[in-house]
Amino acid sequence: MKAKNCLIFGGSGQIGSFLIRKLTKNNVRVTVVTRNVHQKGLKIKTQANAGYINIVEANIFDEGKIEKLFSEADYCINLVGILYEKKRGNTFKNIHTIFPTLLAKLCKKHTLENFIHVSALGINEAIDSNYAISKLEGEKKILDNFPKSIILRPSIVFSNSDNFSTQFMTLLSRLPIFPLYYSGKTKFMPIHCSDLTDIIYQIISQGSDSQIIECVGPETLTFKEILEILLNLINKKRLLLPMPLAIARLSAKFFQLLPKPLLTEDQLRLLKYDNIPSGKYKTNSDIGLPSKLYFKDQVKKYSYMWRDGGEFSTEKYNLKNIEKKN
Repeated sequence: MKAKNCLIFGGSGQIGSFLIRKLTKNNVRVTVVTRNVHQKGLKIKTQANAGYINIVEANIFDEGKIEKLFSEADYCINLVGILYEKKRGNTFKNIHTIFPTLLAKLCKKHTLENFIHVSALGINEAIDSNYAISKLEGEKKILDNFPKSIILRPSIVFSNSDNFSTQFMTLLSRLPIFPLYYSGKTKFMPIHCSDLTDIIYQIISQGSDSQIIECVGPETLTFKEILEILLNLINKKRLLLPMPLAIARLSAKFFQLLPKPLLTEDQLRLLKYDNIPSGKYKTNSDIGLPSKLYFKDQVKKYSYMWRDGGEFSTEKYNLKNIEKKN
């Protein structure tokens, strides 16, 4: 049986690394498009079995160059997304709307079996967020141009290489007081990266009759509960202080001026809305793939890096455990 070919955009990120390992272990050949092969190439190569990966350097808006890649592809997966806008064309509209639309048109032109686009959960309700608006517009244009597409809407995706749990543990380990926006009541259903890639692999191998699937973890946690879990895992005590909205908006105005903003005004607006299933679409549980990995259990495996003593603070080096073994 001839190995299937999968074209991946955004393969150097957190989800991409897990996905490349998952696909190549199951005899799927992958072609990963990256803007800078010298910066990202080595990392991408180490995620795959030898002979099952091809790395191509290209500007994602260079239609002429990326179209050549579609002629040999069976599937296309888009993992490209941004949390805040930058200069040089990295706007929500360009990344979340125009680029996915281009991919959908190329998938139709070259009659690919499937186009899987990773979007975001909770965007239907966030009508005052530019991020959410661009995601929704992108989804609509994808389905208009290539109805065979499948759109995945994950809640917060976490792993040891994320920008969520790791960033918050860094901040919580350094700051004596941490702000709670909207009193920390916003709800999330964090999904581990490996659970999400299991969903993507099943769609590739077995297909799906759903155009939009909401992907969530096995538990619902408020923002405050997430912070409390992280504090417990790194053995820190911090004051979690509800922040008045006016001050929060002022701080967001300042933070978004930084090269890598801790918070933007648009992200602050997004935090008003729960990041849980809408009830309008099927979830990963409905298609037979419920998430199995819990937030606390998985973060515990790498949280020692933020504790005093580092690796020596783990149970492996606990004096009582050592004495029992002896």
